[in-house]
Amino acid sequence: MYRYDQYDQAIVDARVEEFREQTARRIAGAMNDDQFKPLRLKNGLYLQLHAYMLRVAIPYGTLDGRQMRKLADIARRYDRGYGHFTTRQNLQYNWIKLEEAPDILAELATVEMHAIQTSGESIRNLSADQYAGAAADEICDPRPWAELLRQATTFHPEFSYLPRKFKIAVIAAQEDRAALRWHDFALRIVKNDVGEQGFEVYAGGGMGRTPIIAYQIREFLPFAQIFSYLQAVLRVWNTHARRDNIHKQRMKILVHELGEEEFRRQVEEGFQHFLTLQTDFPQAEYDRIAAYFAPPPFETGPSAEIDRSDPEFALWVDRQTVAHKAPGYAIVNISLKPITGIPGDISAEQMDIVADLAERYSFDEIRATHAQNLVLPHVRKADLHALWQVLDAAGLASVNLDLVTDIIACPGLDYCSLANARSIPLAQKIAARFADMDRQLELGELKIKISGCINACGHHHAGHIGILGVDRKGTENYQLLLGGSGAEDTSQAKITGPGFDEDGVVDALEKATNVYLRERQPGERFLDTYRRVGMDPFKEAIYG
Repeated sequence: MYRYDQYDQAIVDARVEEFREQTARRIAGAMNDDQFKPLRLKNGLYLQLHAYMLRVAIPYGTLDGRQMRKLADIARRYDRGYGHFTTRQNLQYNWIKLEEAPDILAELATVEMHAIQTSGESIRNLSADQYAGAAADEICDPRPWAELLRQATTFHPEFSYLPRKFKIAVIAAQEDRAALRWHDFALRIVKNDVGEQGFEVYAGGGMGRTPIIAYQIREFLPFAQIFSYLQAVLRVWNTHARRDNIHKQRMKILVHELGEEEFRRQVEEGFQHFLTLQTDFPQAEYDRIAAYFAPPPFETGPSAEIDRSDPEFALWVDRQTVAHKAPGYAIVNISLKPITGIPGDISAEQMDIVADLAERYSFDEIRATHAQNLVLPHVRKADLHALWQVLDAAGLASVNLDLVTDIIACPGLDYCSLANARSIPLAQKIAARFADMDRQLELGELKIKISGCINACGHHHAGHIGILGVDRKGTENYQLLLGGSGAEDTSQAKITGPGFDEDGVVDALEKATNVYLRERQPGERFLDTYRRVGMDPFKEAIYG
């Protein structure tokens, strides 16, 4: 994984001291909250319902045991003993005191972490495939490119005051594990007809009030031209963006209003101009960064045998591990979705345990996923049973990856000042309703995603079943949506009809699963059956 050099460390340290001075001025009354707001947002500090929330960047979801232990230490000393992993592979603390925020940033800087550009009108934390560098199906590790773009765009003058937030994802496999086309700008590493590697480029995606699936704007872009192309995209957006209307400031709105072809034309025109400036990165800089992502020293010929005599362990292996590119190794998914738990939450004690396991069994690497879980990317199959025993004792061995209880949920009205309804209690009720393991396995892959407001932090537009919390005359109400996907078969979920109260939407969701069980054909997922039979059978069962 990437390691700071003296420049990285100096930049982060200087930013900490700058924010310490800004915070002191705010506390002393030398500036009001309107003046302080853009400064704190640039450092990942939000004012929520009950306290400040700090969002910590985890670039492309990669961290090590030392960093995880620091996150645990901060949770104990400055929060309430836990952290919350988000859908952008970040970690949030929900109970921060303003006067202690600079101290937390200083603590993070000691382990090469920060909260820069995790909020505000800037390029946010770059996301990537959580299996990067380990997946059997990837062309190459996409993280060096994500790191290169992170460095190139951090504090870049032209990108520091964008019309709105800007989200980037990078993957290198045909299977999309990063919700690629729901991003403002997205790259998939591909090979062209002559075997050269480059980028397939998408732009104009996003959720929120106006959900739009990104368009492919370039079928193939040579690696060496990526920064020029990104600058061209951002220049078109900066030129035309509706800074006068907050609901029309995202790039997706511009792409939609200009039209795919006109947007592409303007980007290509600007791209040709940037190429003449010869401002793209030197190959030596990519090589320097890529060296940090060299594969770990895998053993040659480790045993691939797994003792499946313990049925609980065997089930965990089947559900929570996936194929690794190195023989004798596996990728391990750690669920942060125990039944009745809070999706994405992890205690300080559990963070320490994950750090220990990463150091012992996974070459000191941990990944955060956009589905609010964790991954140990490089585990010998011979070590899986010992690893599972520790996870099980720590309450981290739930067997529900991509099942009905592996629910994505935003913090909702329990924490967020923007929310209209609570997400966490609803997720807990759904998980309790479907707690039976046989029932979960019978339903198979079923991705439920819950947002407490139209901003869609819970990705409800991309859920096989999505739930949106709304305010209906002062009471919490929930709309049920069906048919979304954030995978390579990207689609936008559609609202079934009138909303429900909290108990009603759980009942409606269960009725939808019953339709699936009745109508499905062999091998079909919930999403496949919905796409084949359409909305009508589901609406009839839900509202009939």
